[in-house]
Amino acid sequence: MDLDFKHVLVTGAAGFIGFHLAHRLLSEGYAVVGIDNLNPYYDVDLKKSRLKQLEPFSNFQFYEIDISRLNDLISIFKEQRFEVVVNLAAQAGVRYSLENPHAYVDANIVGFVNLLECCRHFNVSHFVFASSSSVYGANTKMPFSVHDNVDHPVSLYAASKKANELMAHTYSHLYSLACTGLRFFTVYGPWGRPDMALFLFTKAILESKPIKVFNHGNMQRDFTYIDDIIEGVVRVMGKLPEPDPSWSGDAPDPGTSYAPYRVYNIGNNHPEKLMRFISVLEQVLGKESKKEFLDLQPGDVPATCADIDDLYNAVGFKPVTSIETGIRRFVEWYRDYYGIQD
Repeated sequence: MDLDFKHVLVTGAAGFIGFHLAHRLLSEGYAVVGIDNLNPYYDVDLKKSRLKQLEPFSNFQFYEIDISRLNDLISIFKEQRFEVVVNLAAQAGVRYSLENPHAYVDANIVGFVNLLECCRHFNVSHFVFASSSSVYGANTKMPFSVHDNVDHPVSLYAASKKANELMAHTYSHLYSLACTGLRFFTVYGPWGRPDMALFLFTKAILESKPIKVFNHGNMQRDFTYIDDIIEGVVRVMGKLPEPDPSWSGDAPDPGTSYAPYRVYNIGNNHPEKLMRFISVLEQVLGKESKKEFLDLQPGDVPATCADIDDLYNAVGFKPVTSIETGIRRFVEWYRDYYGIQD
């Protein structure tokens, strides 16, 4: 069933994906309320710069609040009437979850259930939320499918995203709240996060500093360009999940449900070797990198690849942007934003 919607809440609106989603929706005339706590996990000025891109839109409202504070959320839900809520607010980062686990519980667990409660009590039609490819954890069968079991996470971040999926399913079961989870695969592009590989590599290479190449370069990632991610999210927002009549408790399918709940991968379906990714970046920058080869980090996985058949069958879309195009667009943005000449 398709949903006709006009009024959207985007959490994490100052974040990488949240900003791009809000900008796309605002450009198409939707009324968007954005919330973000502007936490200092990475450069707050970058987050504020993203928000400045949204301020000219008359159909945009922003609230600086934390989703772990239930009363603040309730006040917004009372004031507004959202048809769709897209939760992109989270404490991100696999490696940081080893250093500061409590940040993940506050944002990714407490904040998430607060949003579910608000969606339930204020009759939201569709709750769409960011999950992650990290939920596949110790799985090695490629490509990763939503129909595979994902009970072996290797980081607290991954465990918190798996918990999100479980909590959302529970609310779909108990209250018939339509919920769709989206497992993003290594998102990159303009306005990206400074803690991600492409940003770190670009900064280091331009400053003639060595880049850290983990697992001695033997990594593969399903790098997915931001515009492809946003196209997938927007299409899913208008697609209400329906109960699967063929679902059986005798052979439970993790990817579907008897409840109005679905989970999809959004990935490029084309894993790239890390060394090739670096090579393309070097070509775009016109400068070779100095490489520091290191072991695989705790919480990391050596390879990711998304099976996107379910996404394509549901909304008729699959990512198409090559790393050559995506990296070039990122570097153009990076040079412009930081005022770096060729």
